[in-house]
Amino acid sequence: MNRIQADERLIGRLQSYQKISFIVGVVGLLVLAAGYFLSPDSFFPSYLIGWVFWVQVALGALVILMIQHTVGGRWGLVIQRVVEAATQPLPLLAVFFLVILAGIPQLYEWSHADVVAHDELLQAKAPYLNTPFFIVRAVIFFVIWIGLAWLLRKWSIQLDEDPENTALRKKLRNVSAPGILVFGLTVTFASVDWMMSLEPHWYSTIYGMMFGVGSLAAGFAFGTIVLMNMIRYKPWNKVIQTLDVSDLGNWLLASIMLWGYLAFSQFLIIWSANLPEETTWYLARTQGGWEWVALINIFLHFFLPFFFLLVRGTKKAPGRLKKIAWLVLIMRFVDLLWMIYPAFSPGKLVLPWLSIAAWVGIGGLFLGIFFRQLAQVSVPPIYDPRLPVTQVTEEAHGHVS
Repeated sequence: MNRIQADERLIGRLQSYQKISFIVGVVGLLVLAAGYFLSPDSFFPSYLIGWVFWVQVALGALVILMIQHTVGGRWGLVIQRVVEAATQPLPLLAVFFLVILAGIPQLYEWSHADVVAHDELLQAKAPYLNTPFFIVRAVIFFVIWIGLAWLLRKWSIQLDEDPENTALRKKLRNVSAPGILVFGLTVTFASVDWMMSLEPHWYSTIYGMMFGVGSLAAGFAFGTIVLMNMIRYKPWNKVIQTLDVSDLGNWLLASIMLWGYLAFSQFLIIWSANLPEETTWYLARTQGGWEWVALINIFLHFFLPFFFLLVRGTKKAPGRLKKIAWLVLIMRFVDLLWMIYPAFSPGKLVLPWLSIAAWVGIGGLFLGIFFRQLAQVSVPPIYDPRLPVTQVTEEAHGHVS
């Protein structure tokens, strides 16, 4: 099957981004390594923030991909190649998880036998919160996520070569539909393990859903930023229509609305109950300066994007939508900072610089792999019947391989 080639300028730009990303990533990791000696107390909490940020981007991309294969729609076909590429760094993130394993004693109170021996609640949770089972669960999570990402990417590329293969379409749908349910379960347990168990006396039944929806928002924000930057190049400039841009804006709006609803619901239920074992989580995050981070998070993560995305003009203008997507993506980092770091600095605002180093270092390698994967298959699934772009196909006959 002949395949439409992307603009050579786009390929060159992606390859250039790949090199720059790897260089920036290495530099960031070197700074992070130096930070281990300069600020050892904040190293592992800061690393956790940066690592979880990129995990949520990859997981958000994965669930978007599965939603697309399950329900269809032009919006999903337009963003499909971007989110496919964004799932491919998952093996790298699994390797970076080894640092979390090394930091278990510094991160998790429940890993200390002497502490558990004097705490009845931790003793009751010990069958679940223990280091061997913690590692086993993480392995299971990554095996499932990497397996889903690999299969969906493989079959999607094969479908490009054989668009009439209905068996492949059925495989993509049959894996994606239950995969969304598996995603919900694994993301919930992963967020409990890696984040909520930092404070094992506190719990919330909404916590996992908040992280899952936040990952969805991060995935849409990341995908939208990349796609809006490629819209000027062939064949994307012939494929992406105003309605597609608007649909992505609607998805971004829906994800931040759902995140805001869950975040407010958790706060309202806990605060109205006024139970000491539950309110302590919020007290640690609304005192000593952390309240300003919370207010910034509420305003810039929810209210500002919400009101801008209600305006049709914002959702139809690629430049405006890209700015809002950048804001959402940045605030996903701020939200993780607010959720994680007060566990180590309750009631006292500390903005760990190492979290930025972790974000840059891990993110550089993440983006390097992402751009490499995107450059390899840098066109939308042109021959998919749900994406009728006859004009593009006809124009491409002089640019086929």
